[in-house]
Amino acid sequence: MSKKVILVVLDGLNYQVGETCMGYLQALKEQGIATLYKMECELPSMSRPLYEAILTGVAPTVSGIVHNHVTRNSNQQSIFSIARNAGLTTAAAAYNWVSELYNRTPYDAIRDRYTFDPEQMIPYGIFYHEDHYPDSHLFLDAEHLLRTYNPEFLLVHPMNIDDAGHRAGIDSGHYRNTARRTDAALSDHLPAWIKEGYQILITADHGMNEDKSHGGTLPEEREVPLFVIGDGFSHSRGADPQQLELCGVVCELLGINNHGKPVTEGLLSVEKGL
Repeated sequence: MSKKVILVVLDGLNYQVGETCMGYLQALKEQGIATLYKMECELPSMSRPLYEAILTGVAPTVSGIVHNHVTRNSNQQSIFSIARNAGLTTAAAAYNWVSELYNRTPYDAIRDRYTFDPEQMIPYGIFYHEDHYPDSHLFLDAEHLLRTYNPEFLLVHPMNIDDAGHRAGIDSGHYRNTARRTDAALSDHLPAWIKEGYQILITADHGMNEDKSHGGTLPEEREVPLFVIGDGFSHSRGADPQQLELCGVVCELLGINNHGKPVTEGLLSVEKGL
């Protein structure tokens, strides 16, 4: 049975900070509503390559999106294209690089910030282009898309945690407190999403280091959290999800067959046949 899915990518959130500073998400975990897994991001641990990796299930060295300045459309099958071919509606409240990957490039704020165009791969989008764009506003953008267009798949992608890391580094009150504020902002919306039966994945593209950057192989750069919420998940502690498997997991939850993407064994509930 197909389900609606929300994928939240908290840009730049390191696993340890996600585990210790996201108090609301941890409360859901303690109540048995959410399950937390540790994942290792692909390399290079940079944003645009990992947006593509998460949304297509293809490694950066294969996709060709190998650094943040590769400004072109994706040439891979993504959640957006697979869902569109299945007749499903998608939407995104996300950074403008997502628009460049799957809609039009280069991003033109006047043309693309508010995208309501059935001809685009992401037909309904609210995109932003400043890293300090408030996460609280971004979640409201996501709510608007949910309530107006009722998409089967919604990408929600806030940037404030990454911005804080670049300003102050991983071992800073600014970085940790920004994660806490984002967690609080999520708590304004998750209860309704859970009540409405959405299958929710909350993860990060990459982490952060003490040099106020990322891109290498340090554990603090590569280790990211994955919280899953919903009855489509097994909530098995034995599952070992990989970043390149998230695309296939989302496709399975959407009820799409023959998507050709890898899927984490044991992550989904028995009713999904996995």
